[in-house]
Amino acid sequence: MDRTSRDALAAARERFDTLVVERPDAAGLGGMAETLFATVSLLRRESALRRALGDPATRPAAKIRLLDSLFGEFDGQTLELLRGLVRSRWSQPGDLVEAVEDLAVSALLAVAESEGHLDEVEDELFRFARLLEREPALRAALTDPALPVERKMGVLRELLTDRAQPTTERLVEQAVREPGGRTLEQVLASFSELAAQRRQRVLAEVRSAVPLTAEQLARLTTVLGTIYGRAIQVQSYVDPAVVGGVVVRIGDEVIDGSTVHQLAQARRRLRAGASPHTDQDG
Repeated sequence: MDRTSRDALAAARERFDTLVVERPDAAGLGGMAETLFATVSLLRRESALRRALGDPATRPAAKIRLLDSLFGEFDGQTLELLRGLVRSRWSQPGDLVEAVEDLAVSALLAVAESEGHLDEVEDELFRFARLLEREPALRAALTDPALPVERKMGVLRELLTDRAQPTTERLVEQAVREPGGRTLEQVLASFSELAAQRRQRVLAEVRSAVPLTAEQLARLTTVLGTIYGRAIQVQSYVDPAVVGGVVVRIGDEVIDGSTVHQLAQARRRLRAGASPHTDQDG
């Protein structure tokens, strides 16, 4: 998203947060999430509708009339959230769809928060993404367009039921059903980041050659918090490709302190310092 769409999304999140304060019941938020997810599916299927509601050149009043004619039976607060979204200016229609999904995920995360399980949901989403990296056959099954969706849902239920929070299970299902042109890992990462943001933290993904100790994790969290001036939530996992040291990813920024990276830098310095001429005997 560019700045225009990011500003519109920030405003939508503020409206949603106000709504959560007014409507903290988990059942209501869960229902809102399902309604918004259904809207995401419809907008992704119907390109003409997506363009009509997300076109920055169309007057907001016209978009509101279209929205009300289609979704007027939605509950009042969900409909008002959608009205706020279509009134806003989006750089492209696809950004509007991402924003609807953002609010749907936020509604489910608010349910987890109200039940005291938000930390677990964030961790489970991260761990499931790592499982996909380790198990290519599982990833292939969940992303195979030829495999019926219900078969995929059956695989997920077998993996997650009674092993993960219901909110985690529902979010993973949504990621598999509606990747929206992204990889499954990218969708899960975006959901994890929303969970961290809900606790006013920045998510840092840390890869290391060996498991980090609790002391090392605490020290790394402190250092990153000092660098970024924000509370940091560290999610760490072992990646043999790192060899030594750590690789940290925060959003689109990567801090590479791995042995592999250091060796690559040393090789570049050696090549840069080598003479372009071959020594010859006189």
